[in-house]
Amino acid sequence: MSGHSKWATIHRKKGLIDAARGKVFQKIAKELYVAAKSGTPDPEQNASLRMVVEKAKAANMPKDNIQKAIDKAKGAGENEHYDQIRYEGYGPQGVAVMVDCLTDNKNRTASFVRSTFTKKGGNLGTDGSVSYMFERKGSIVIPNKYDEDEVMLTSLDNGAVDVENDGENYNITTTPEDMLKVKDALSQIGVEEFLESEVTYIPNMEIEVDDEHKEKVLELIEQLEDLDDVQSVYFNMKD
Repeated sequence: MSGHSKWATIHRKKGLIDAARGKVFQKIAKELYVAAKSGTPDPEQNASLRMVVEKAKAANMPKDNIQKAIDKAKGAGENEHYDQIRYEGYGPQGVAVMVDCLTDNKNRTASFVRSTFTKKGGNLGTDGSVSYMFERKGSIVIPNKYDEDEVMLTSLDNGAVDVENDGENYNITTTPEDMLKVKDALSQIGVEEFLESEVTYIPNMEIEVDDEHKEKVLELIEQLEDLDDVQSVYFNMKD
């Protein structure tokens, strides 16, 4: 697990896998709703919405679910409203943690996030206490079954700032503004499988943590991700 925002991978019973997938879809549906409501519900005319749509596709969210979330925003009244809130703090061994939330009850969310940090050996910080340690980037991940030279040239020619082959996947980093442009260019050369396609926050520097404390940090991250109001968790612990 890296410093990117990532849903915990579950290798247990199918029921748990399905439950986790359902929770991911619920969180993405909320993002779709907010993006569609804040602008036009047409992804071609709303860049923020299209980015969330691409994220949903990479998570294998069914098309019907995507459309339902967008359609819900079209008929939503003013009574249904979500606030975007960011919490910053530290986990065990000083690991920086940034938590992005969408909530209809700020007090509830603050209480749950604070309690989770405390129970798992961390503590909340003030606004800006760790956000400077992260940089907003576009992240595209595709299997390395595609031709490396073609992927690299296409990505770099269309604005990618880095392309890395980790032995299994190509990890392509872009500016937030060029993420969709690079993805479209890759689609045009025949790339069909996108494992990740989103704008995220990448740590400027990762810190080493021993195995004992690494497990405690991962428990904190998973507990935070499991909260209904939490959309994304970013942290700077090295793999």
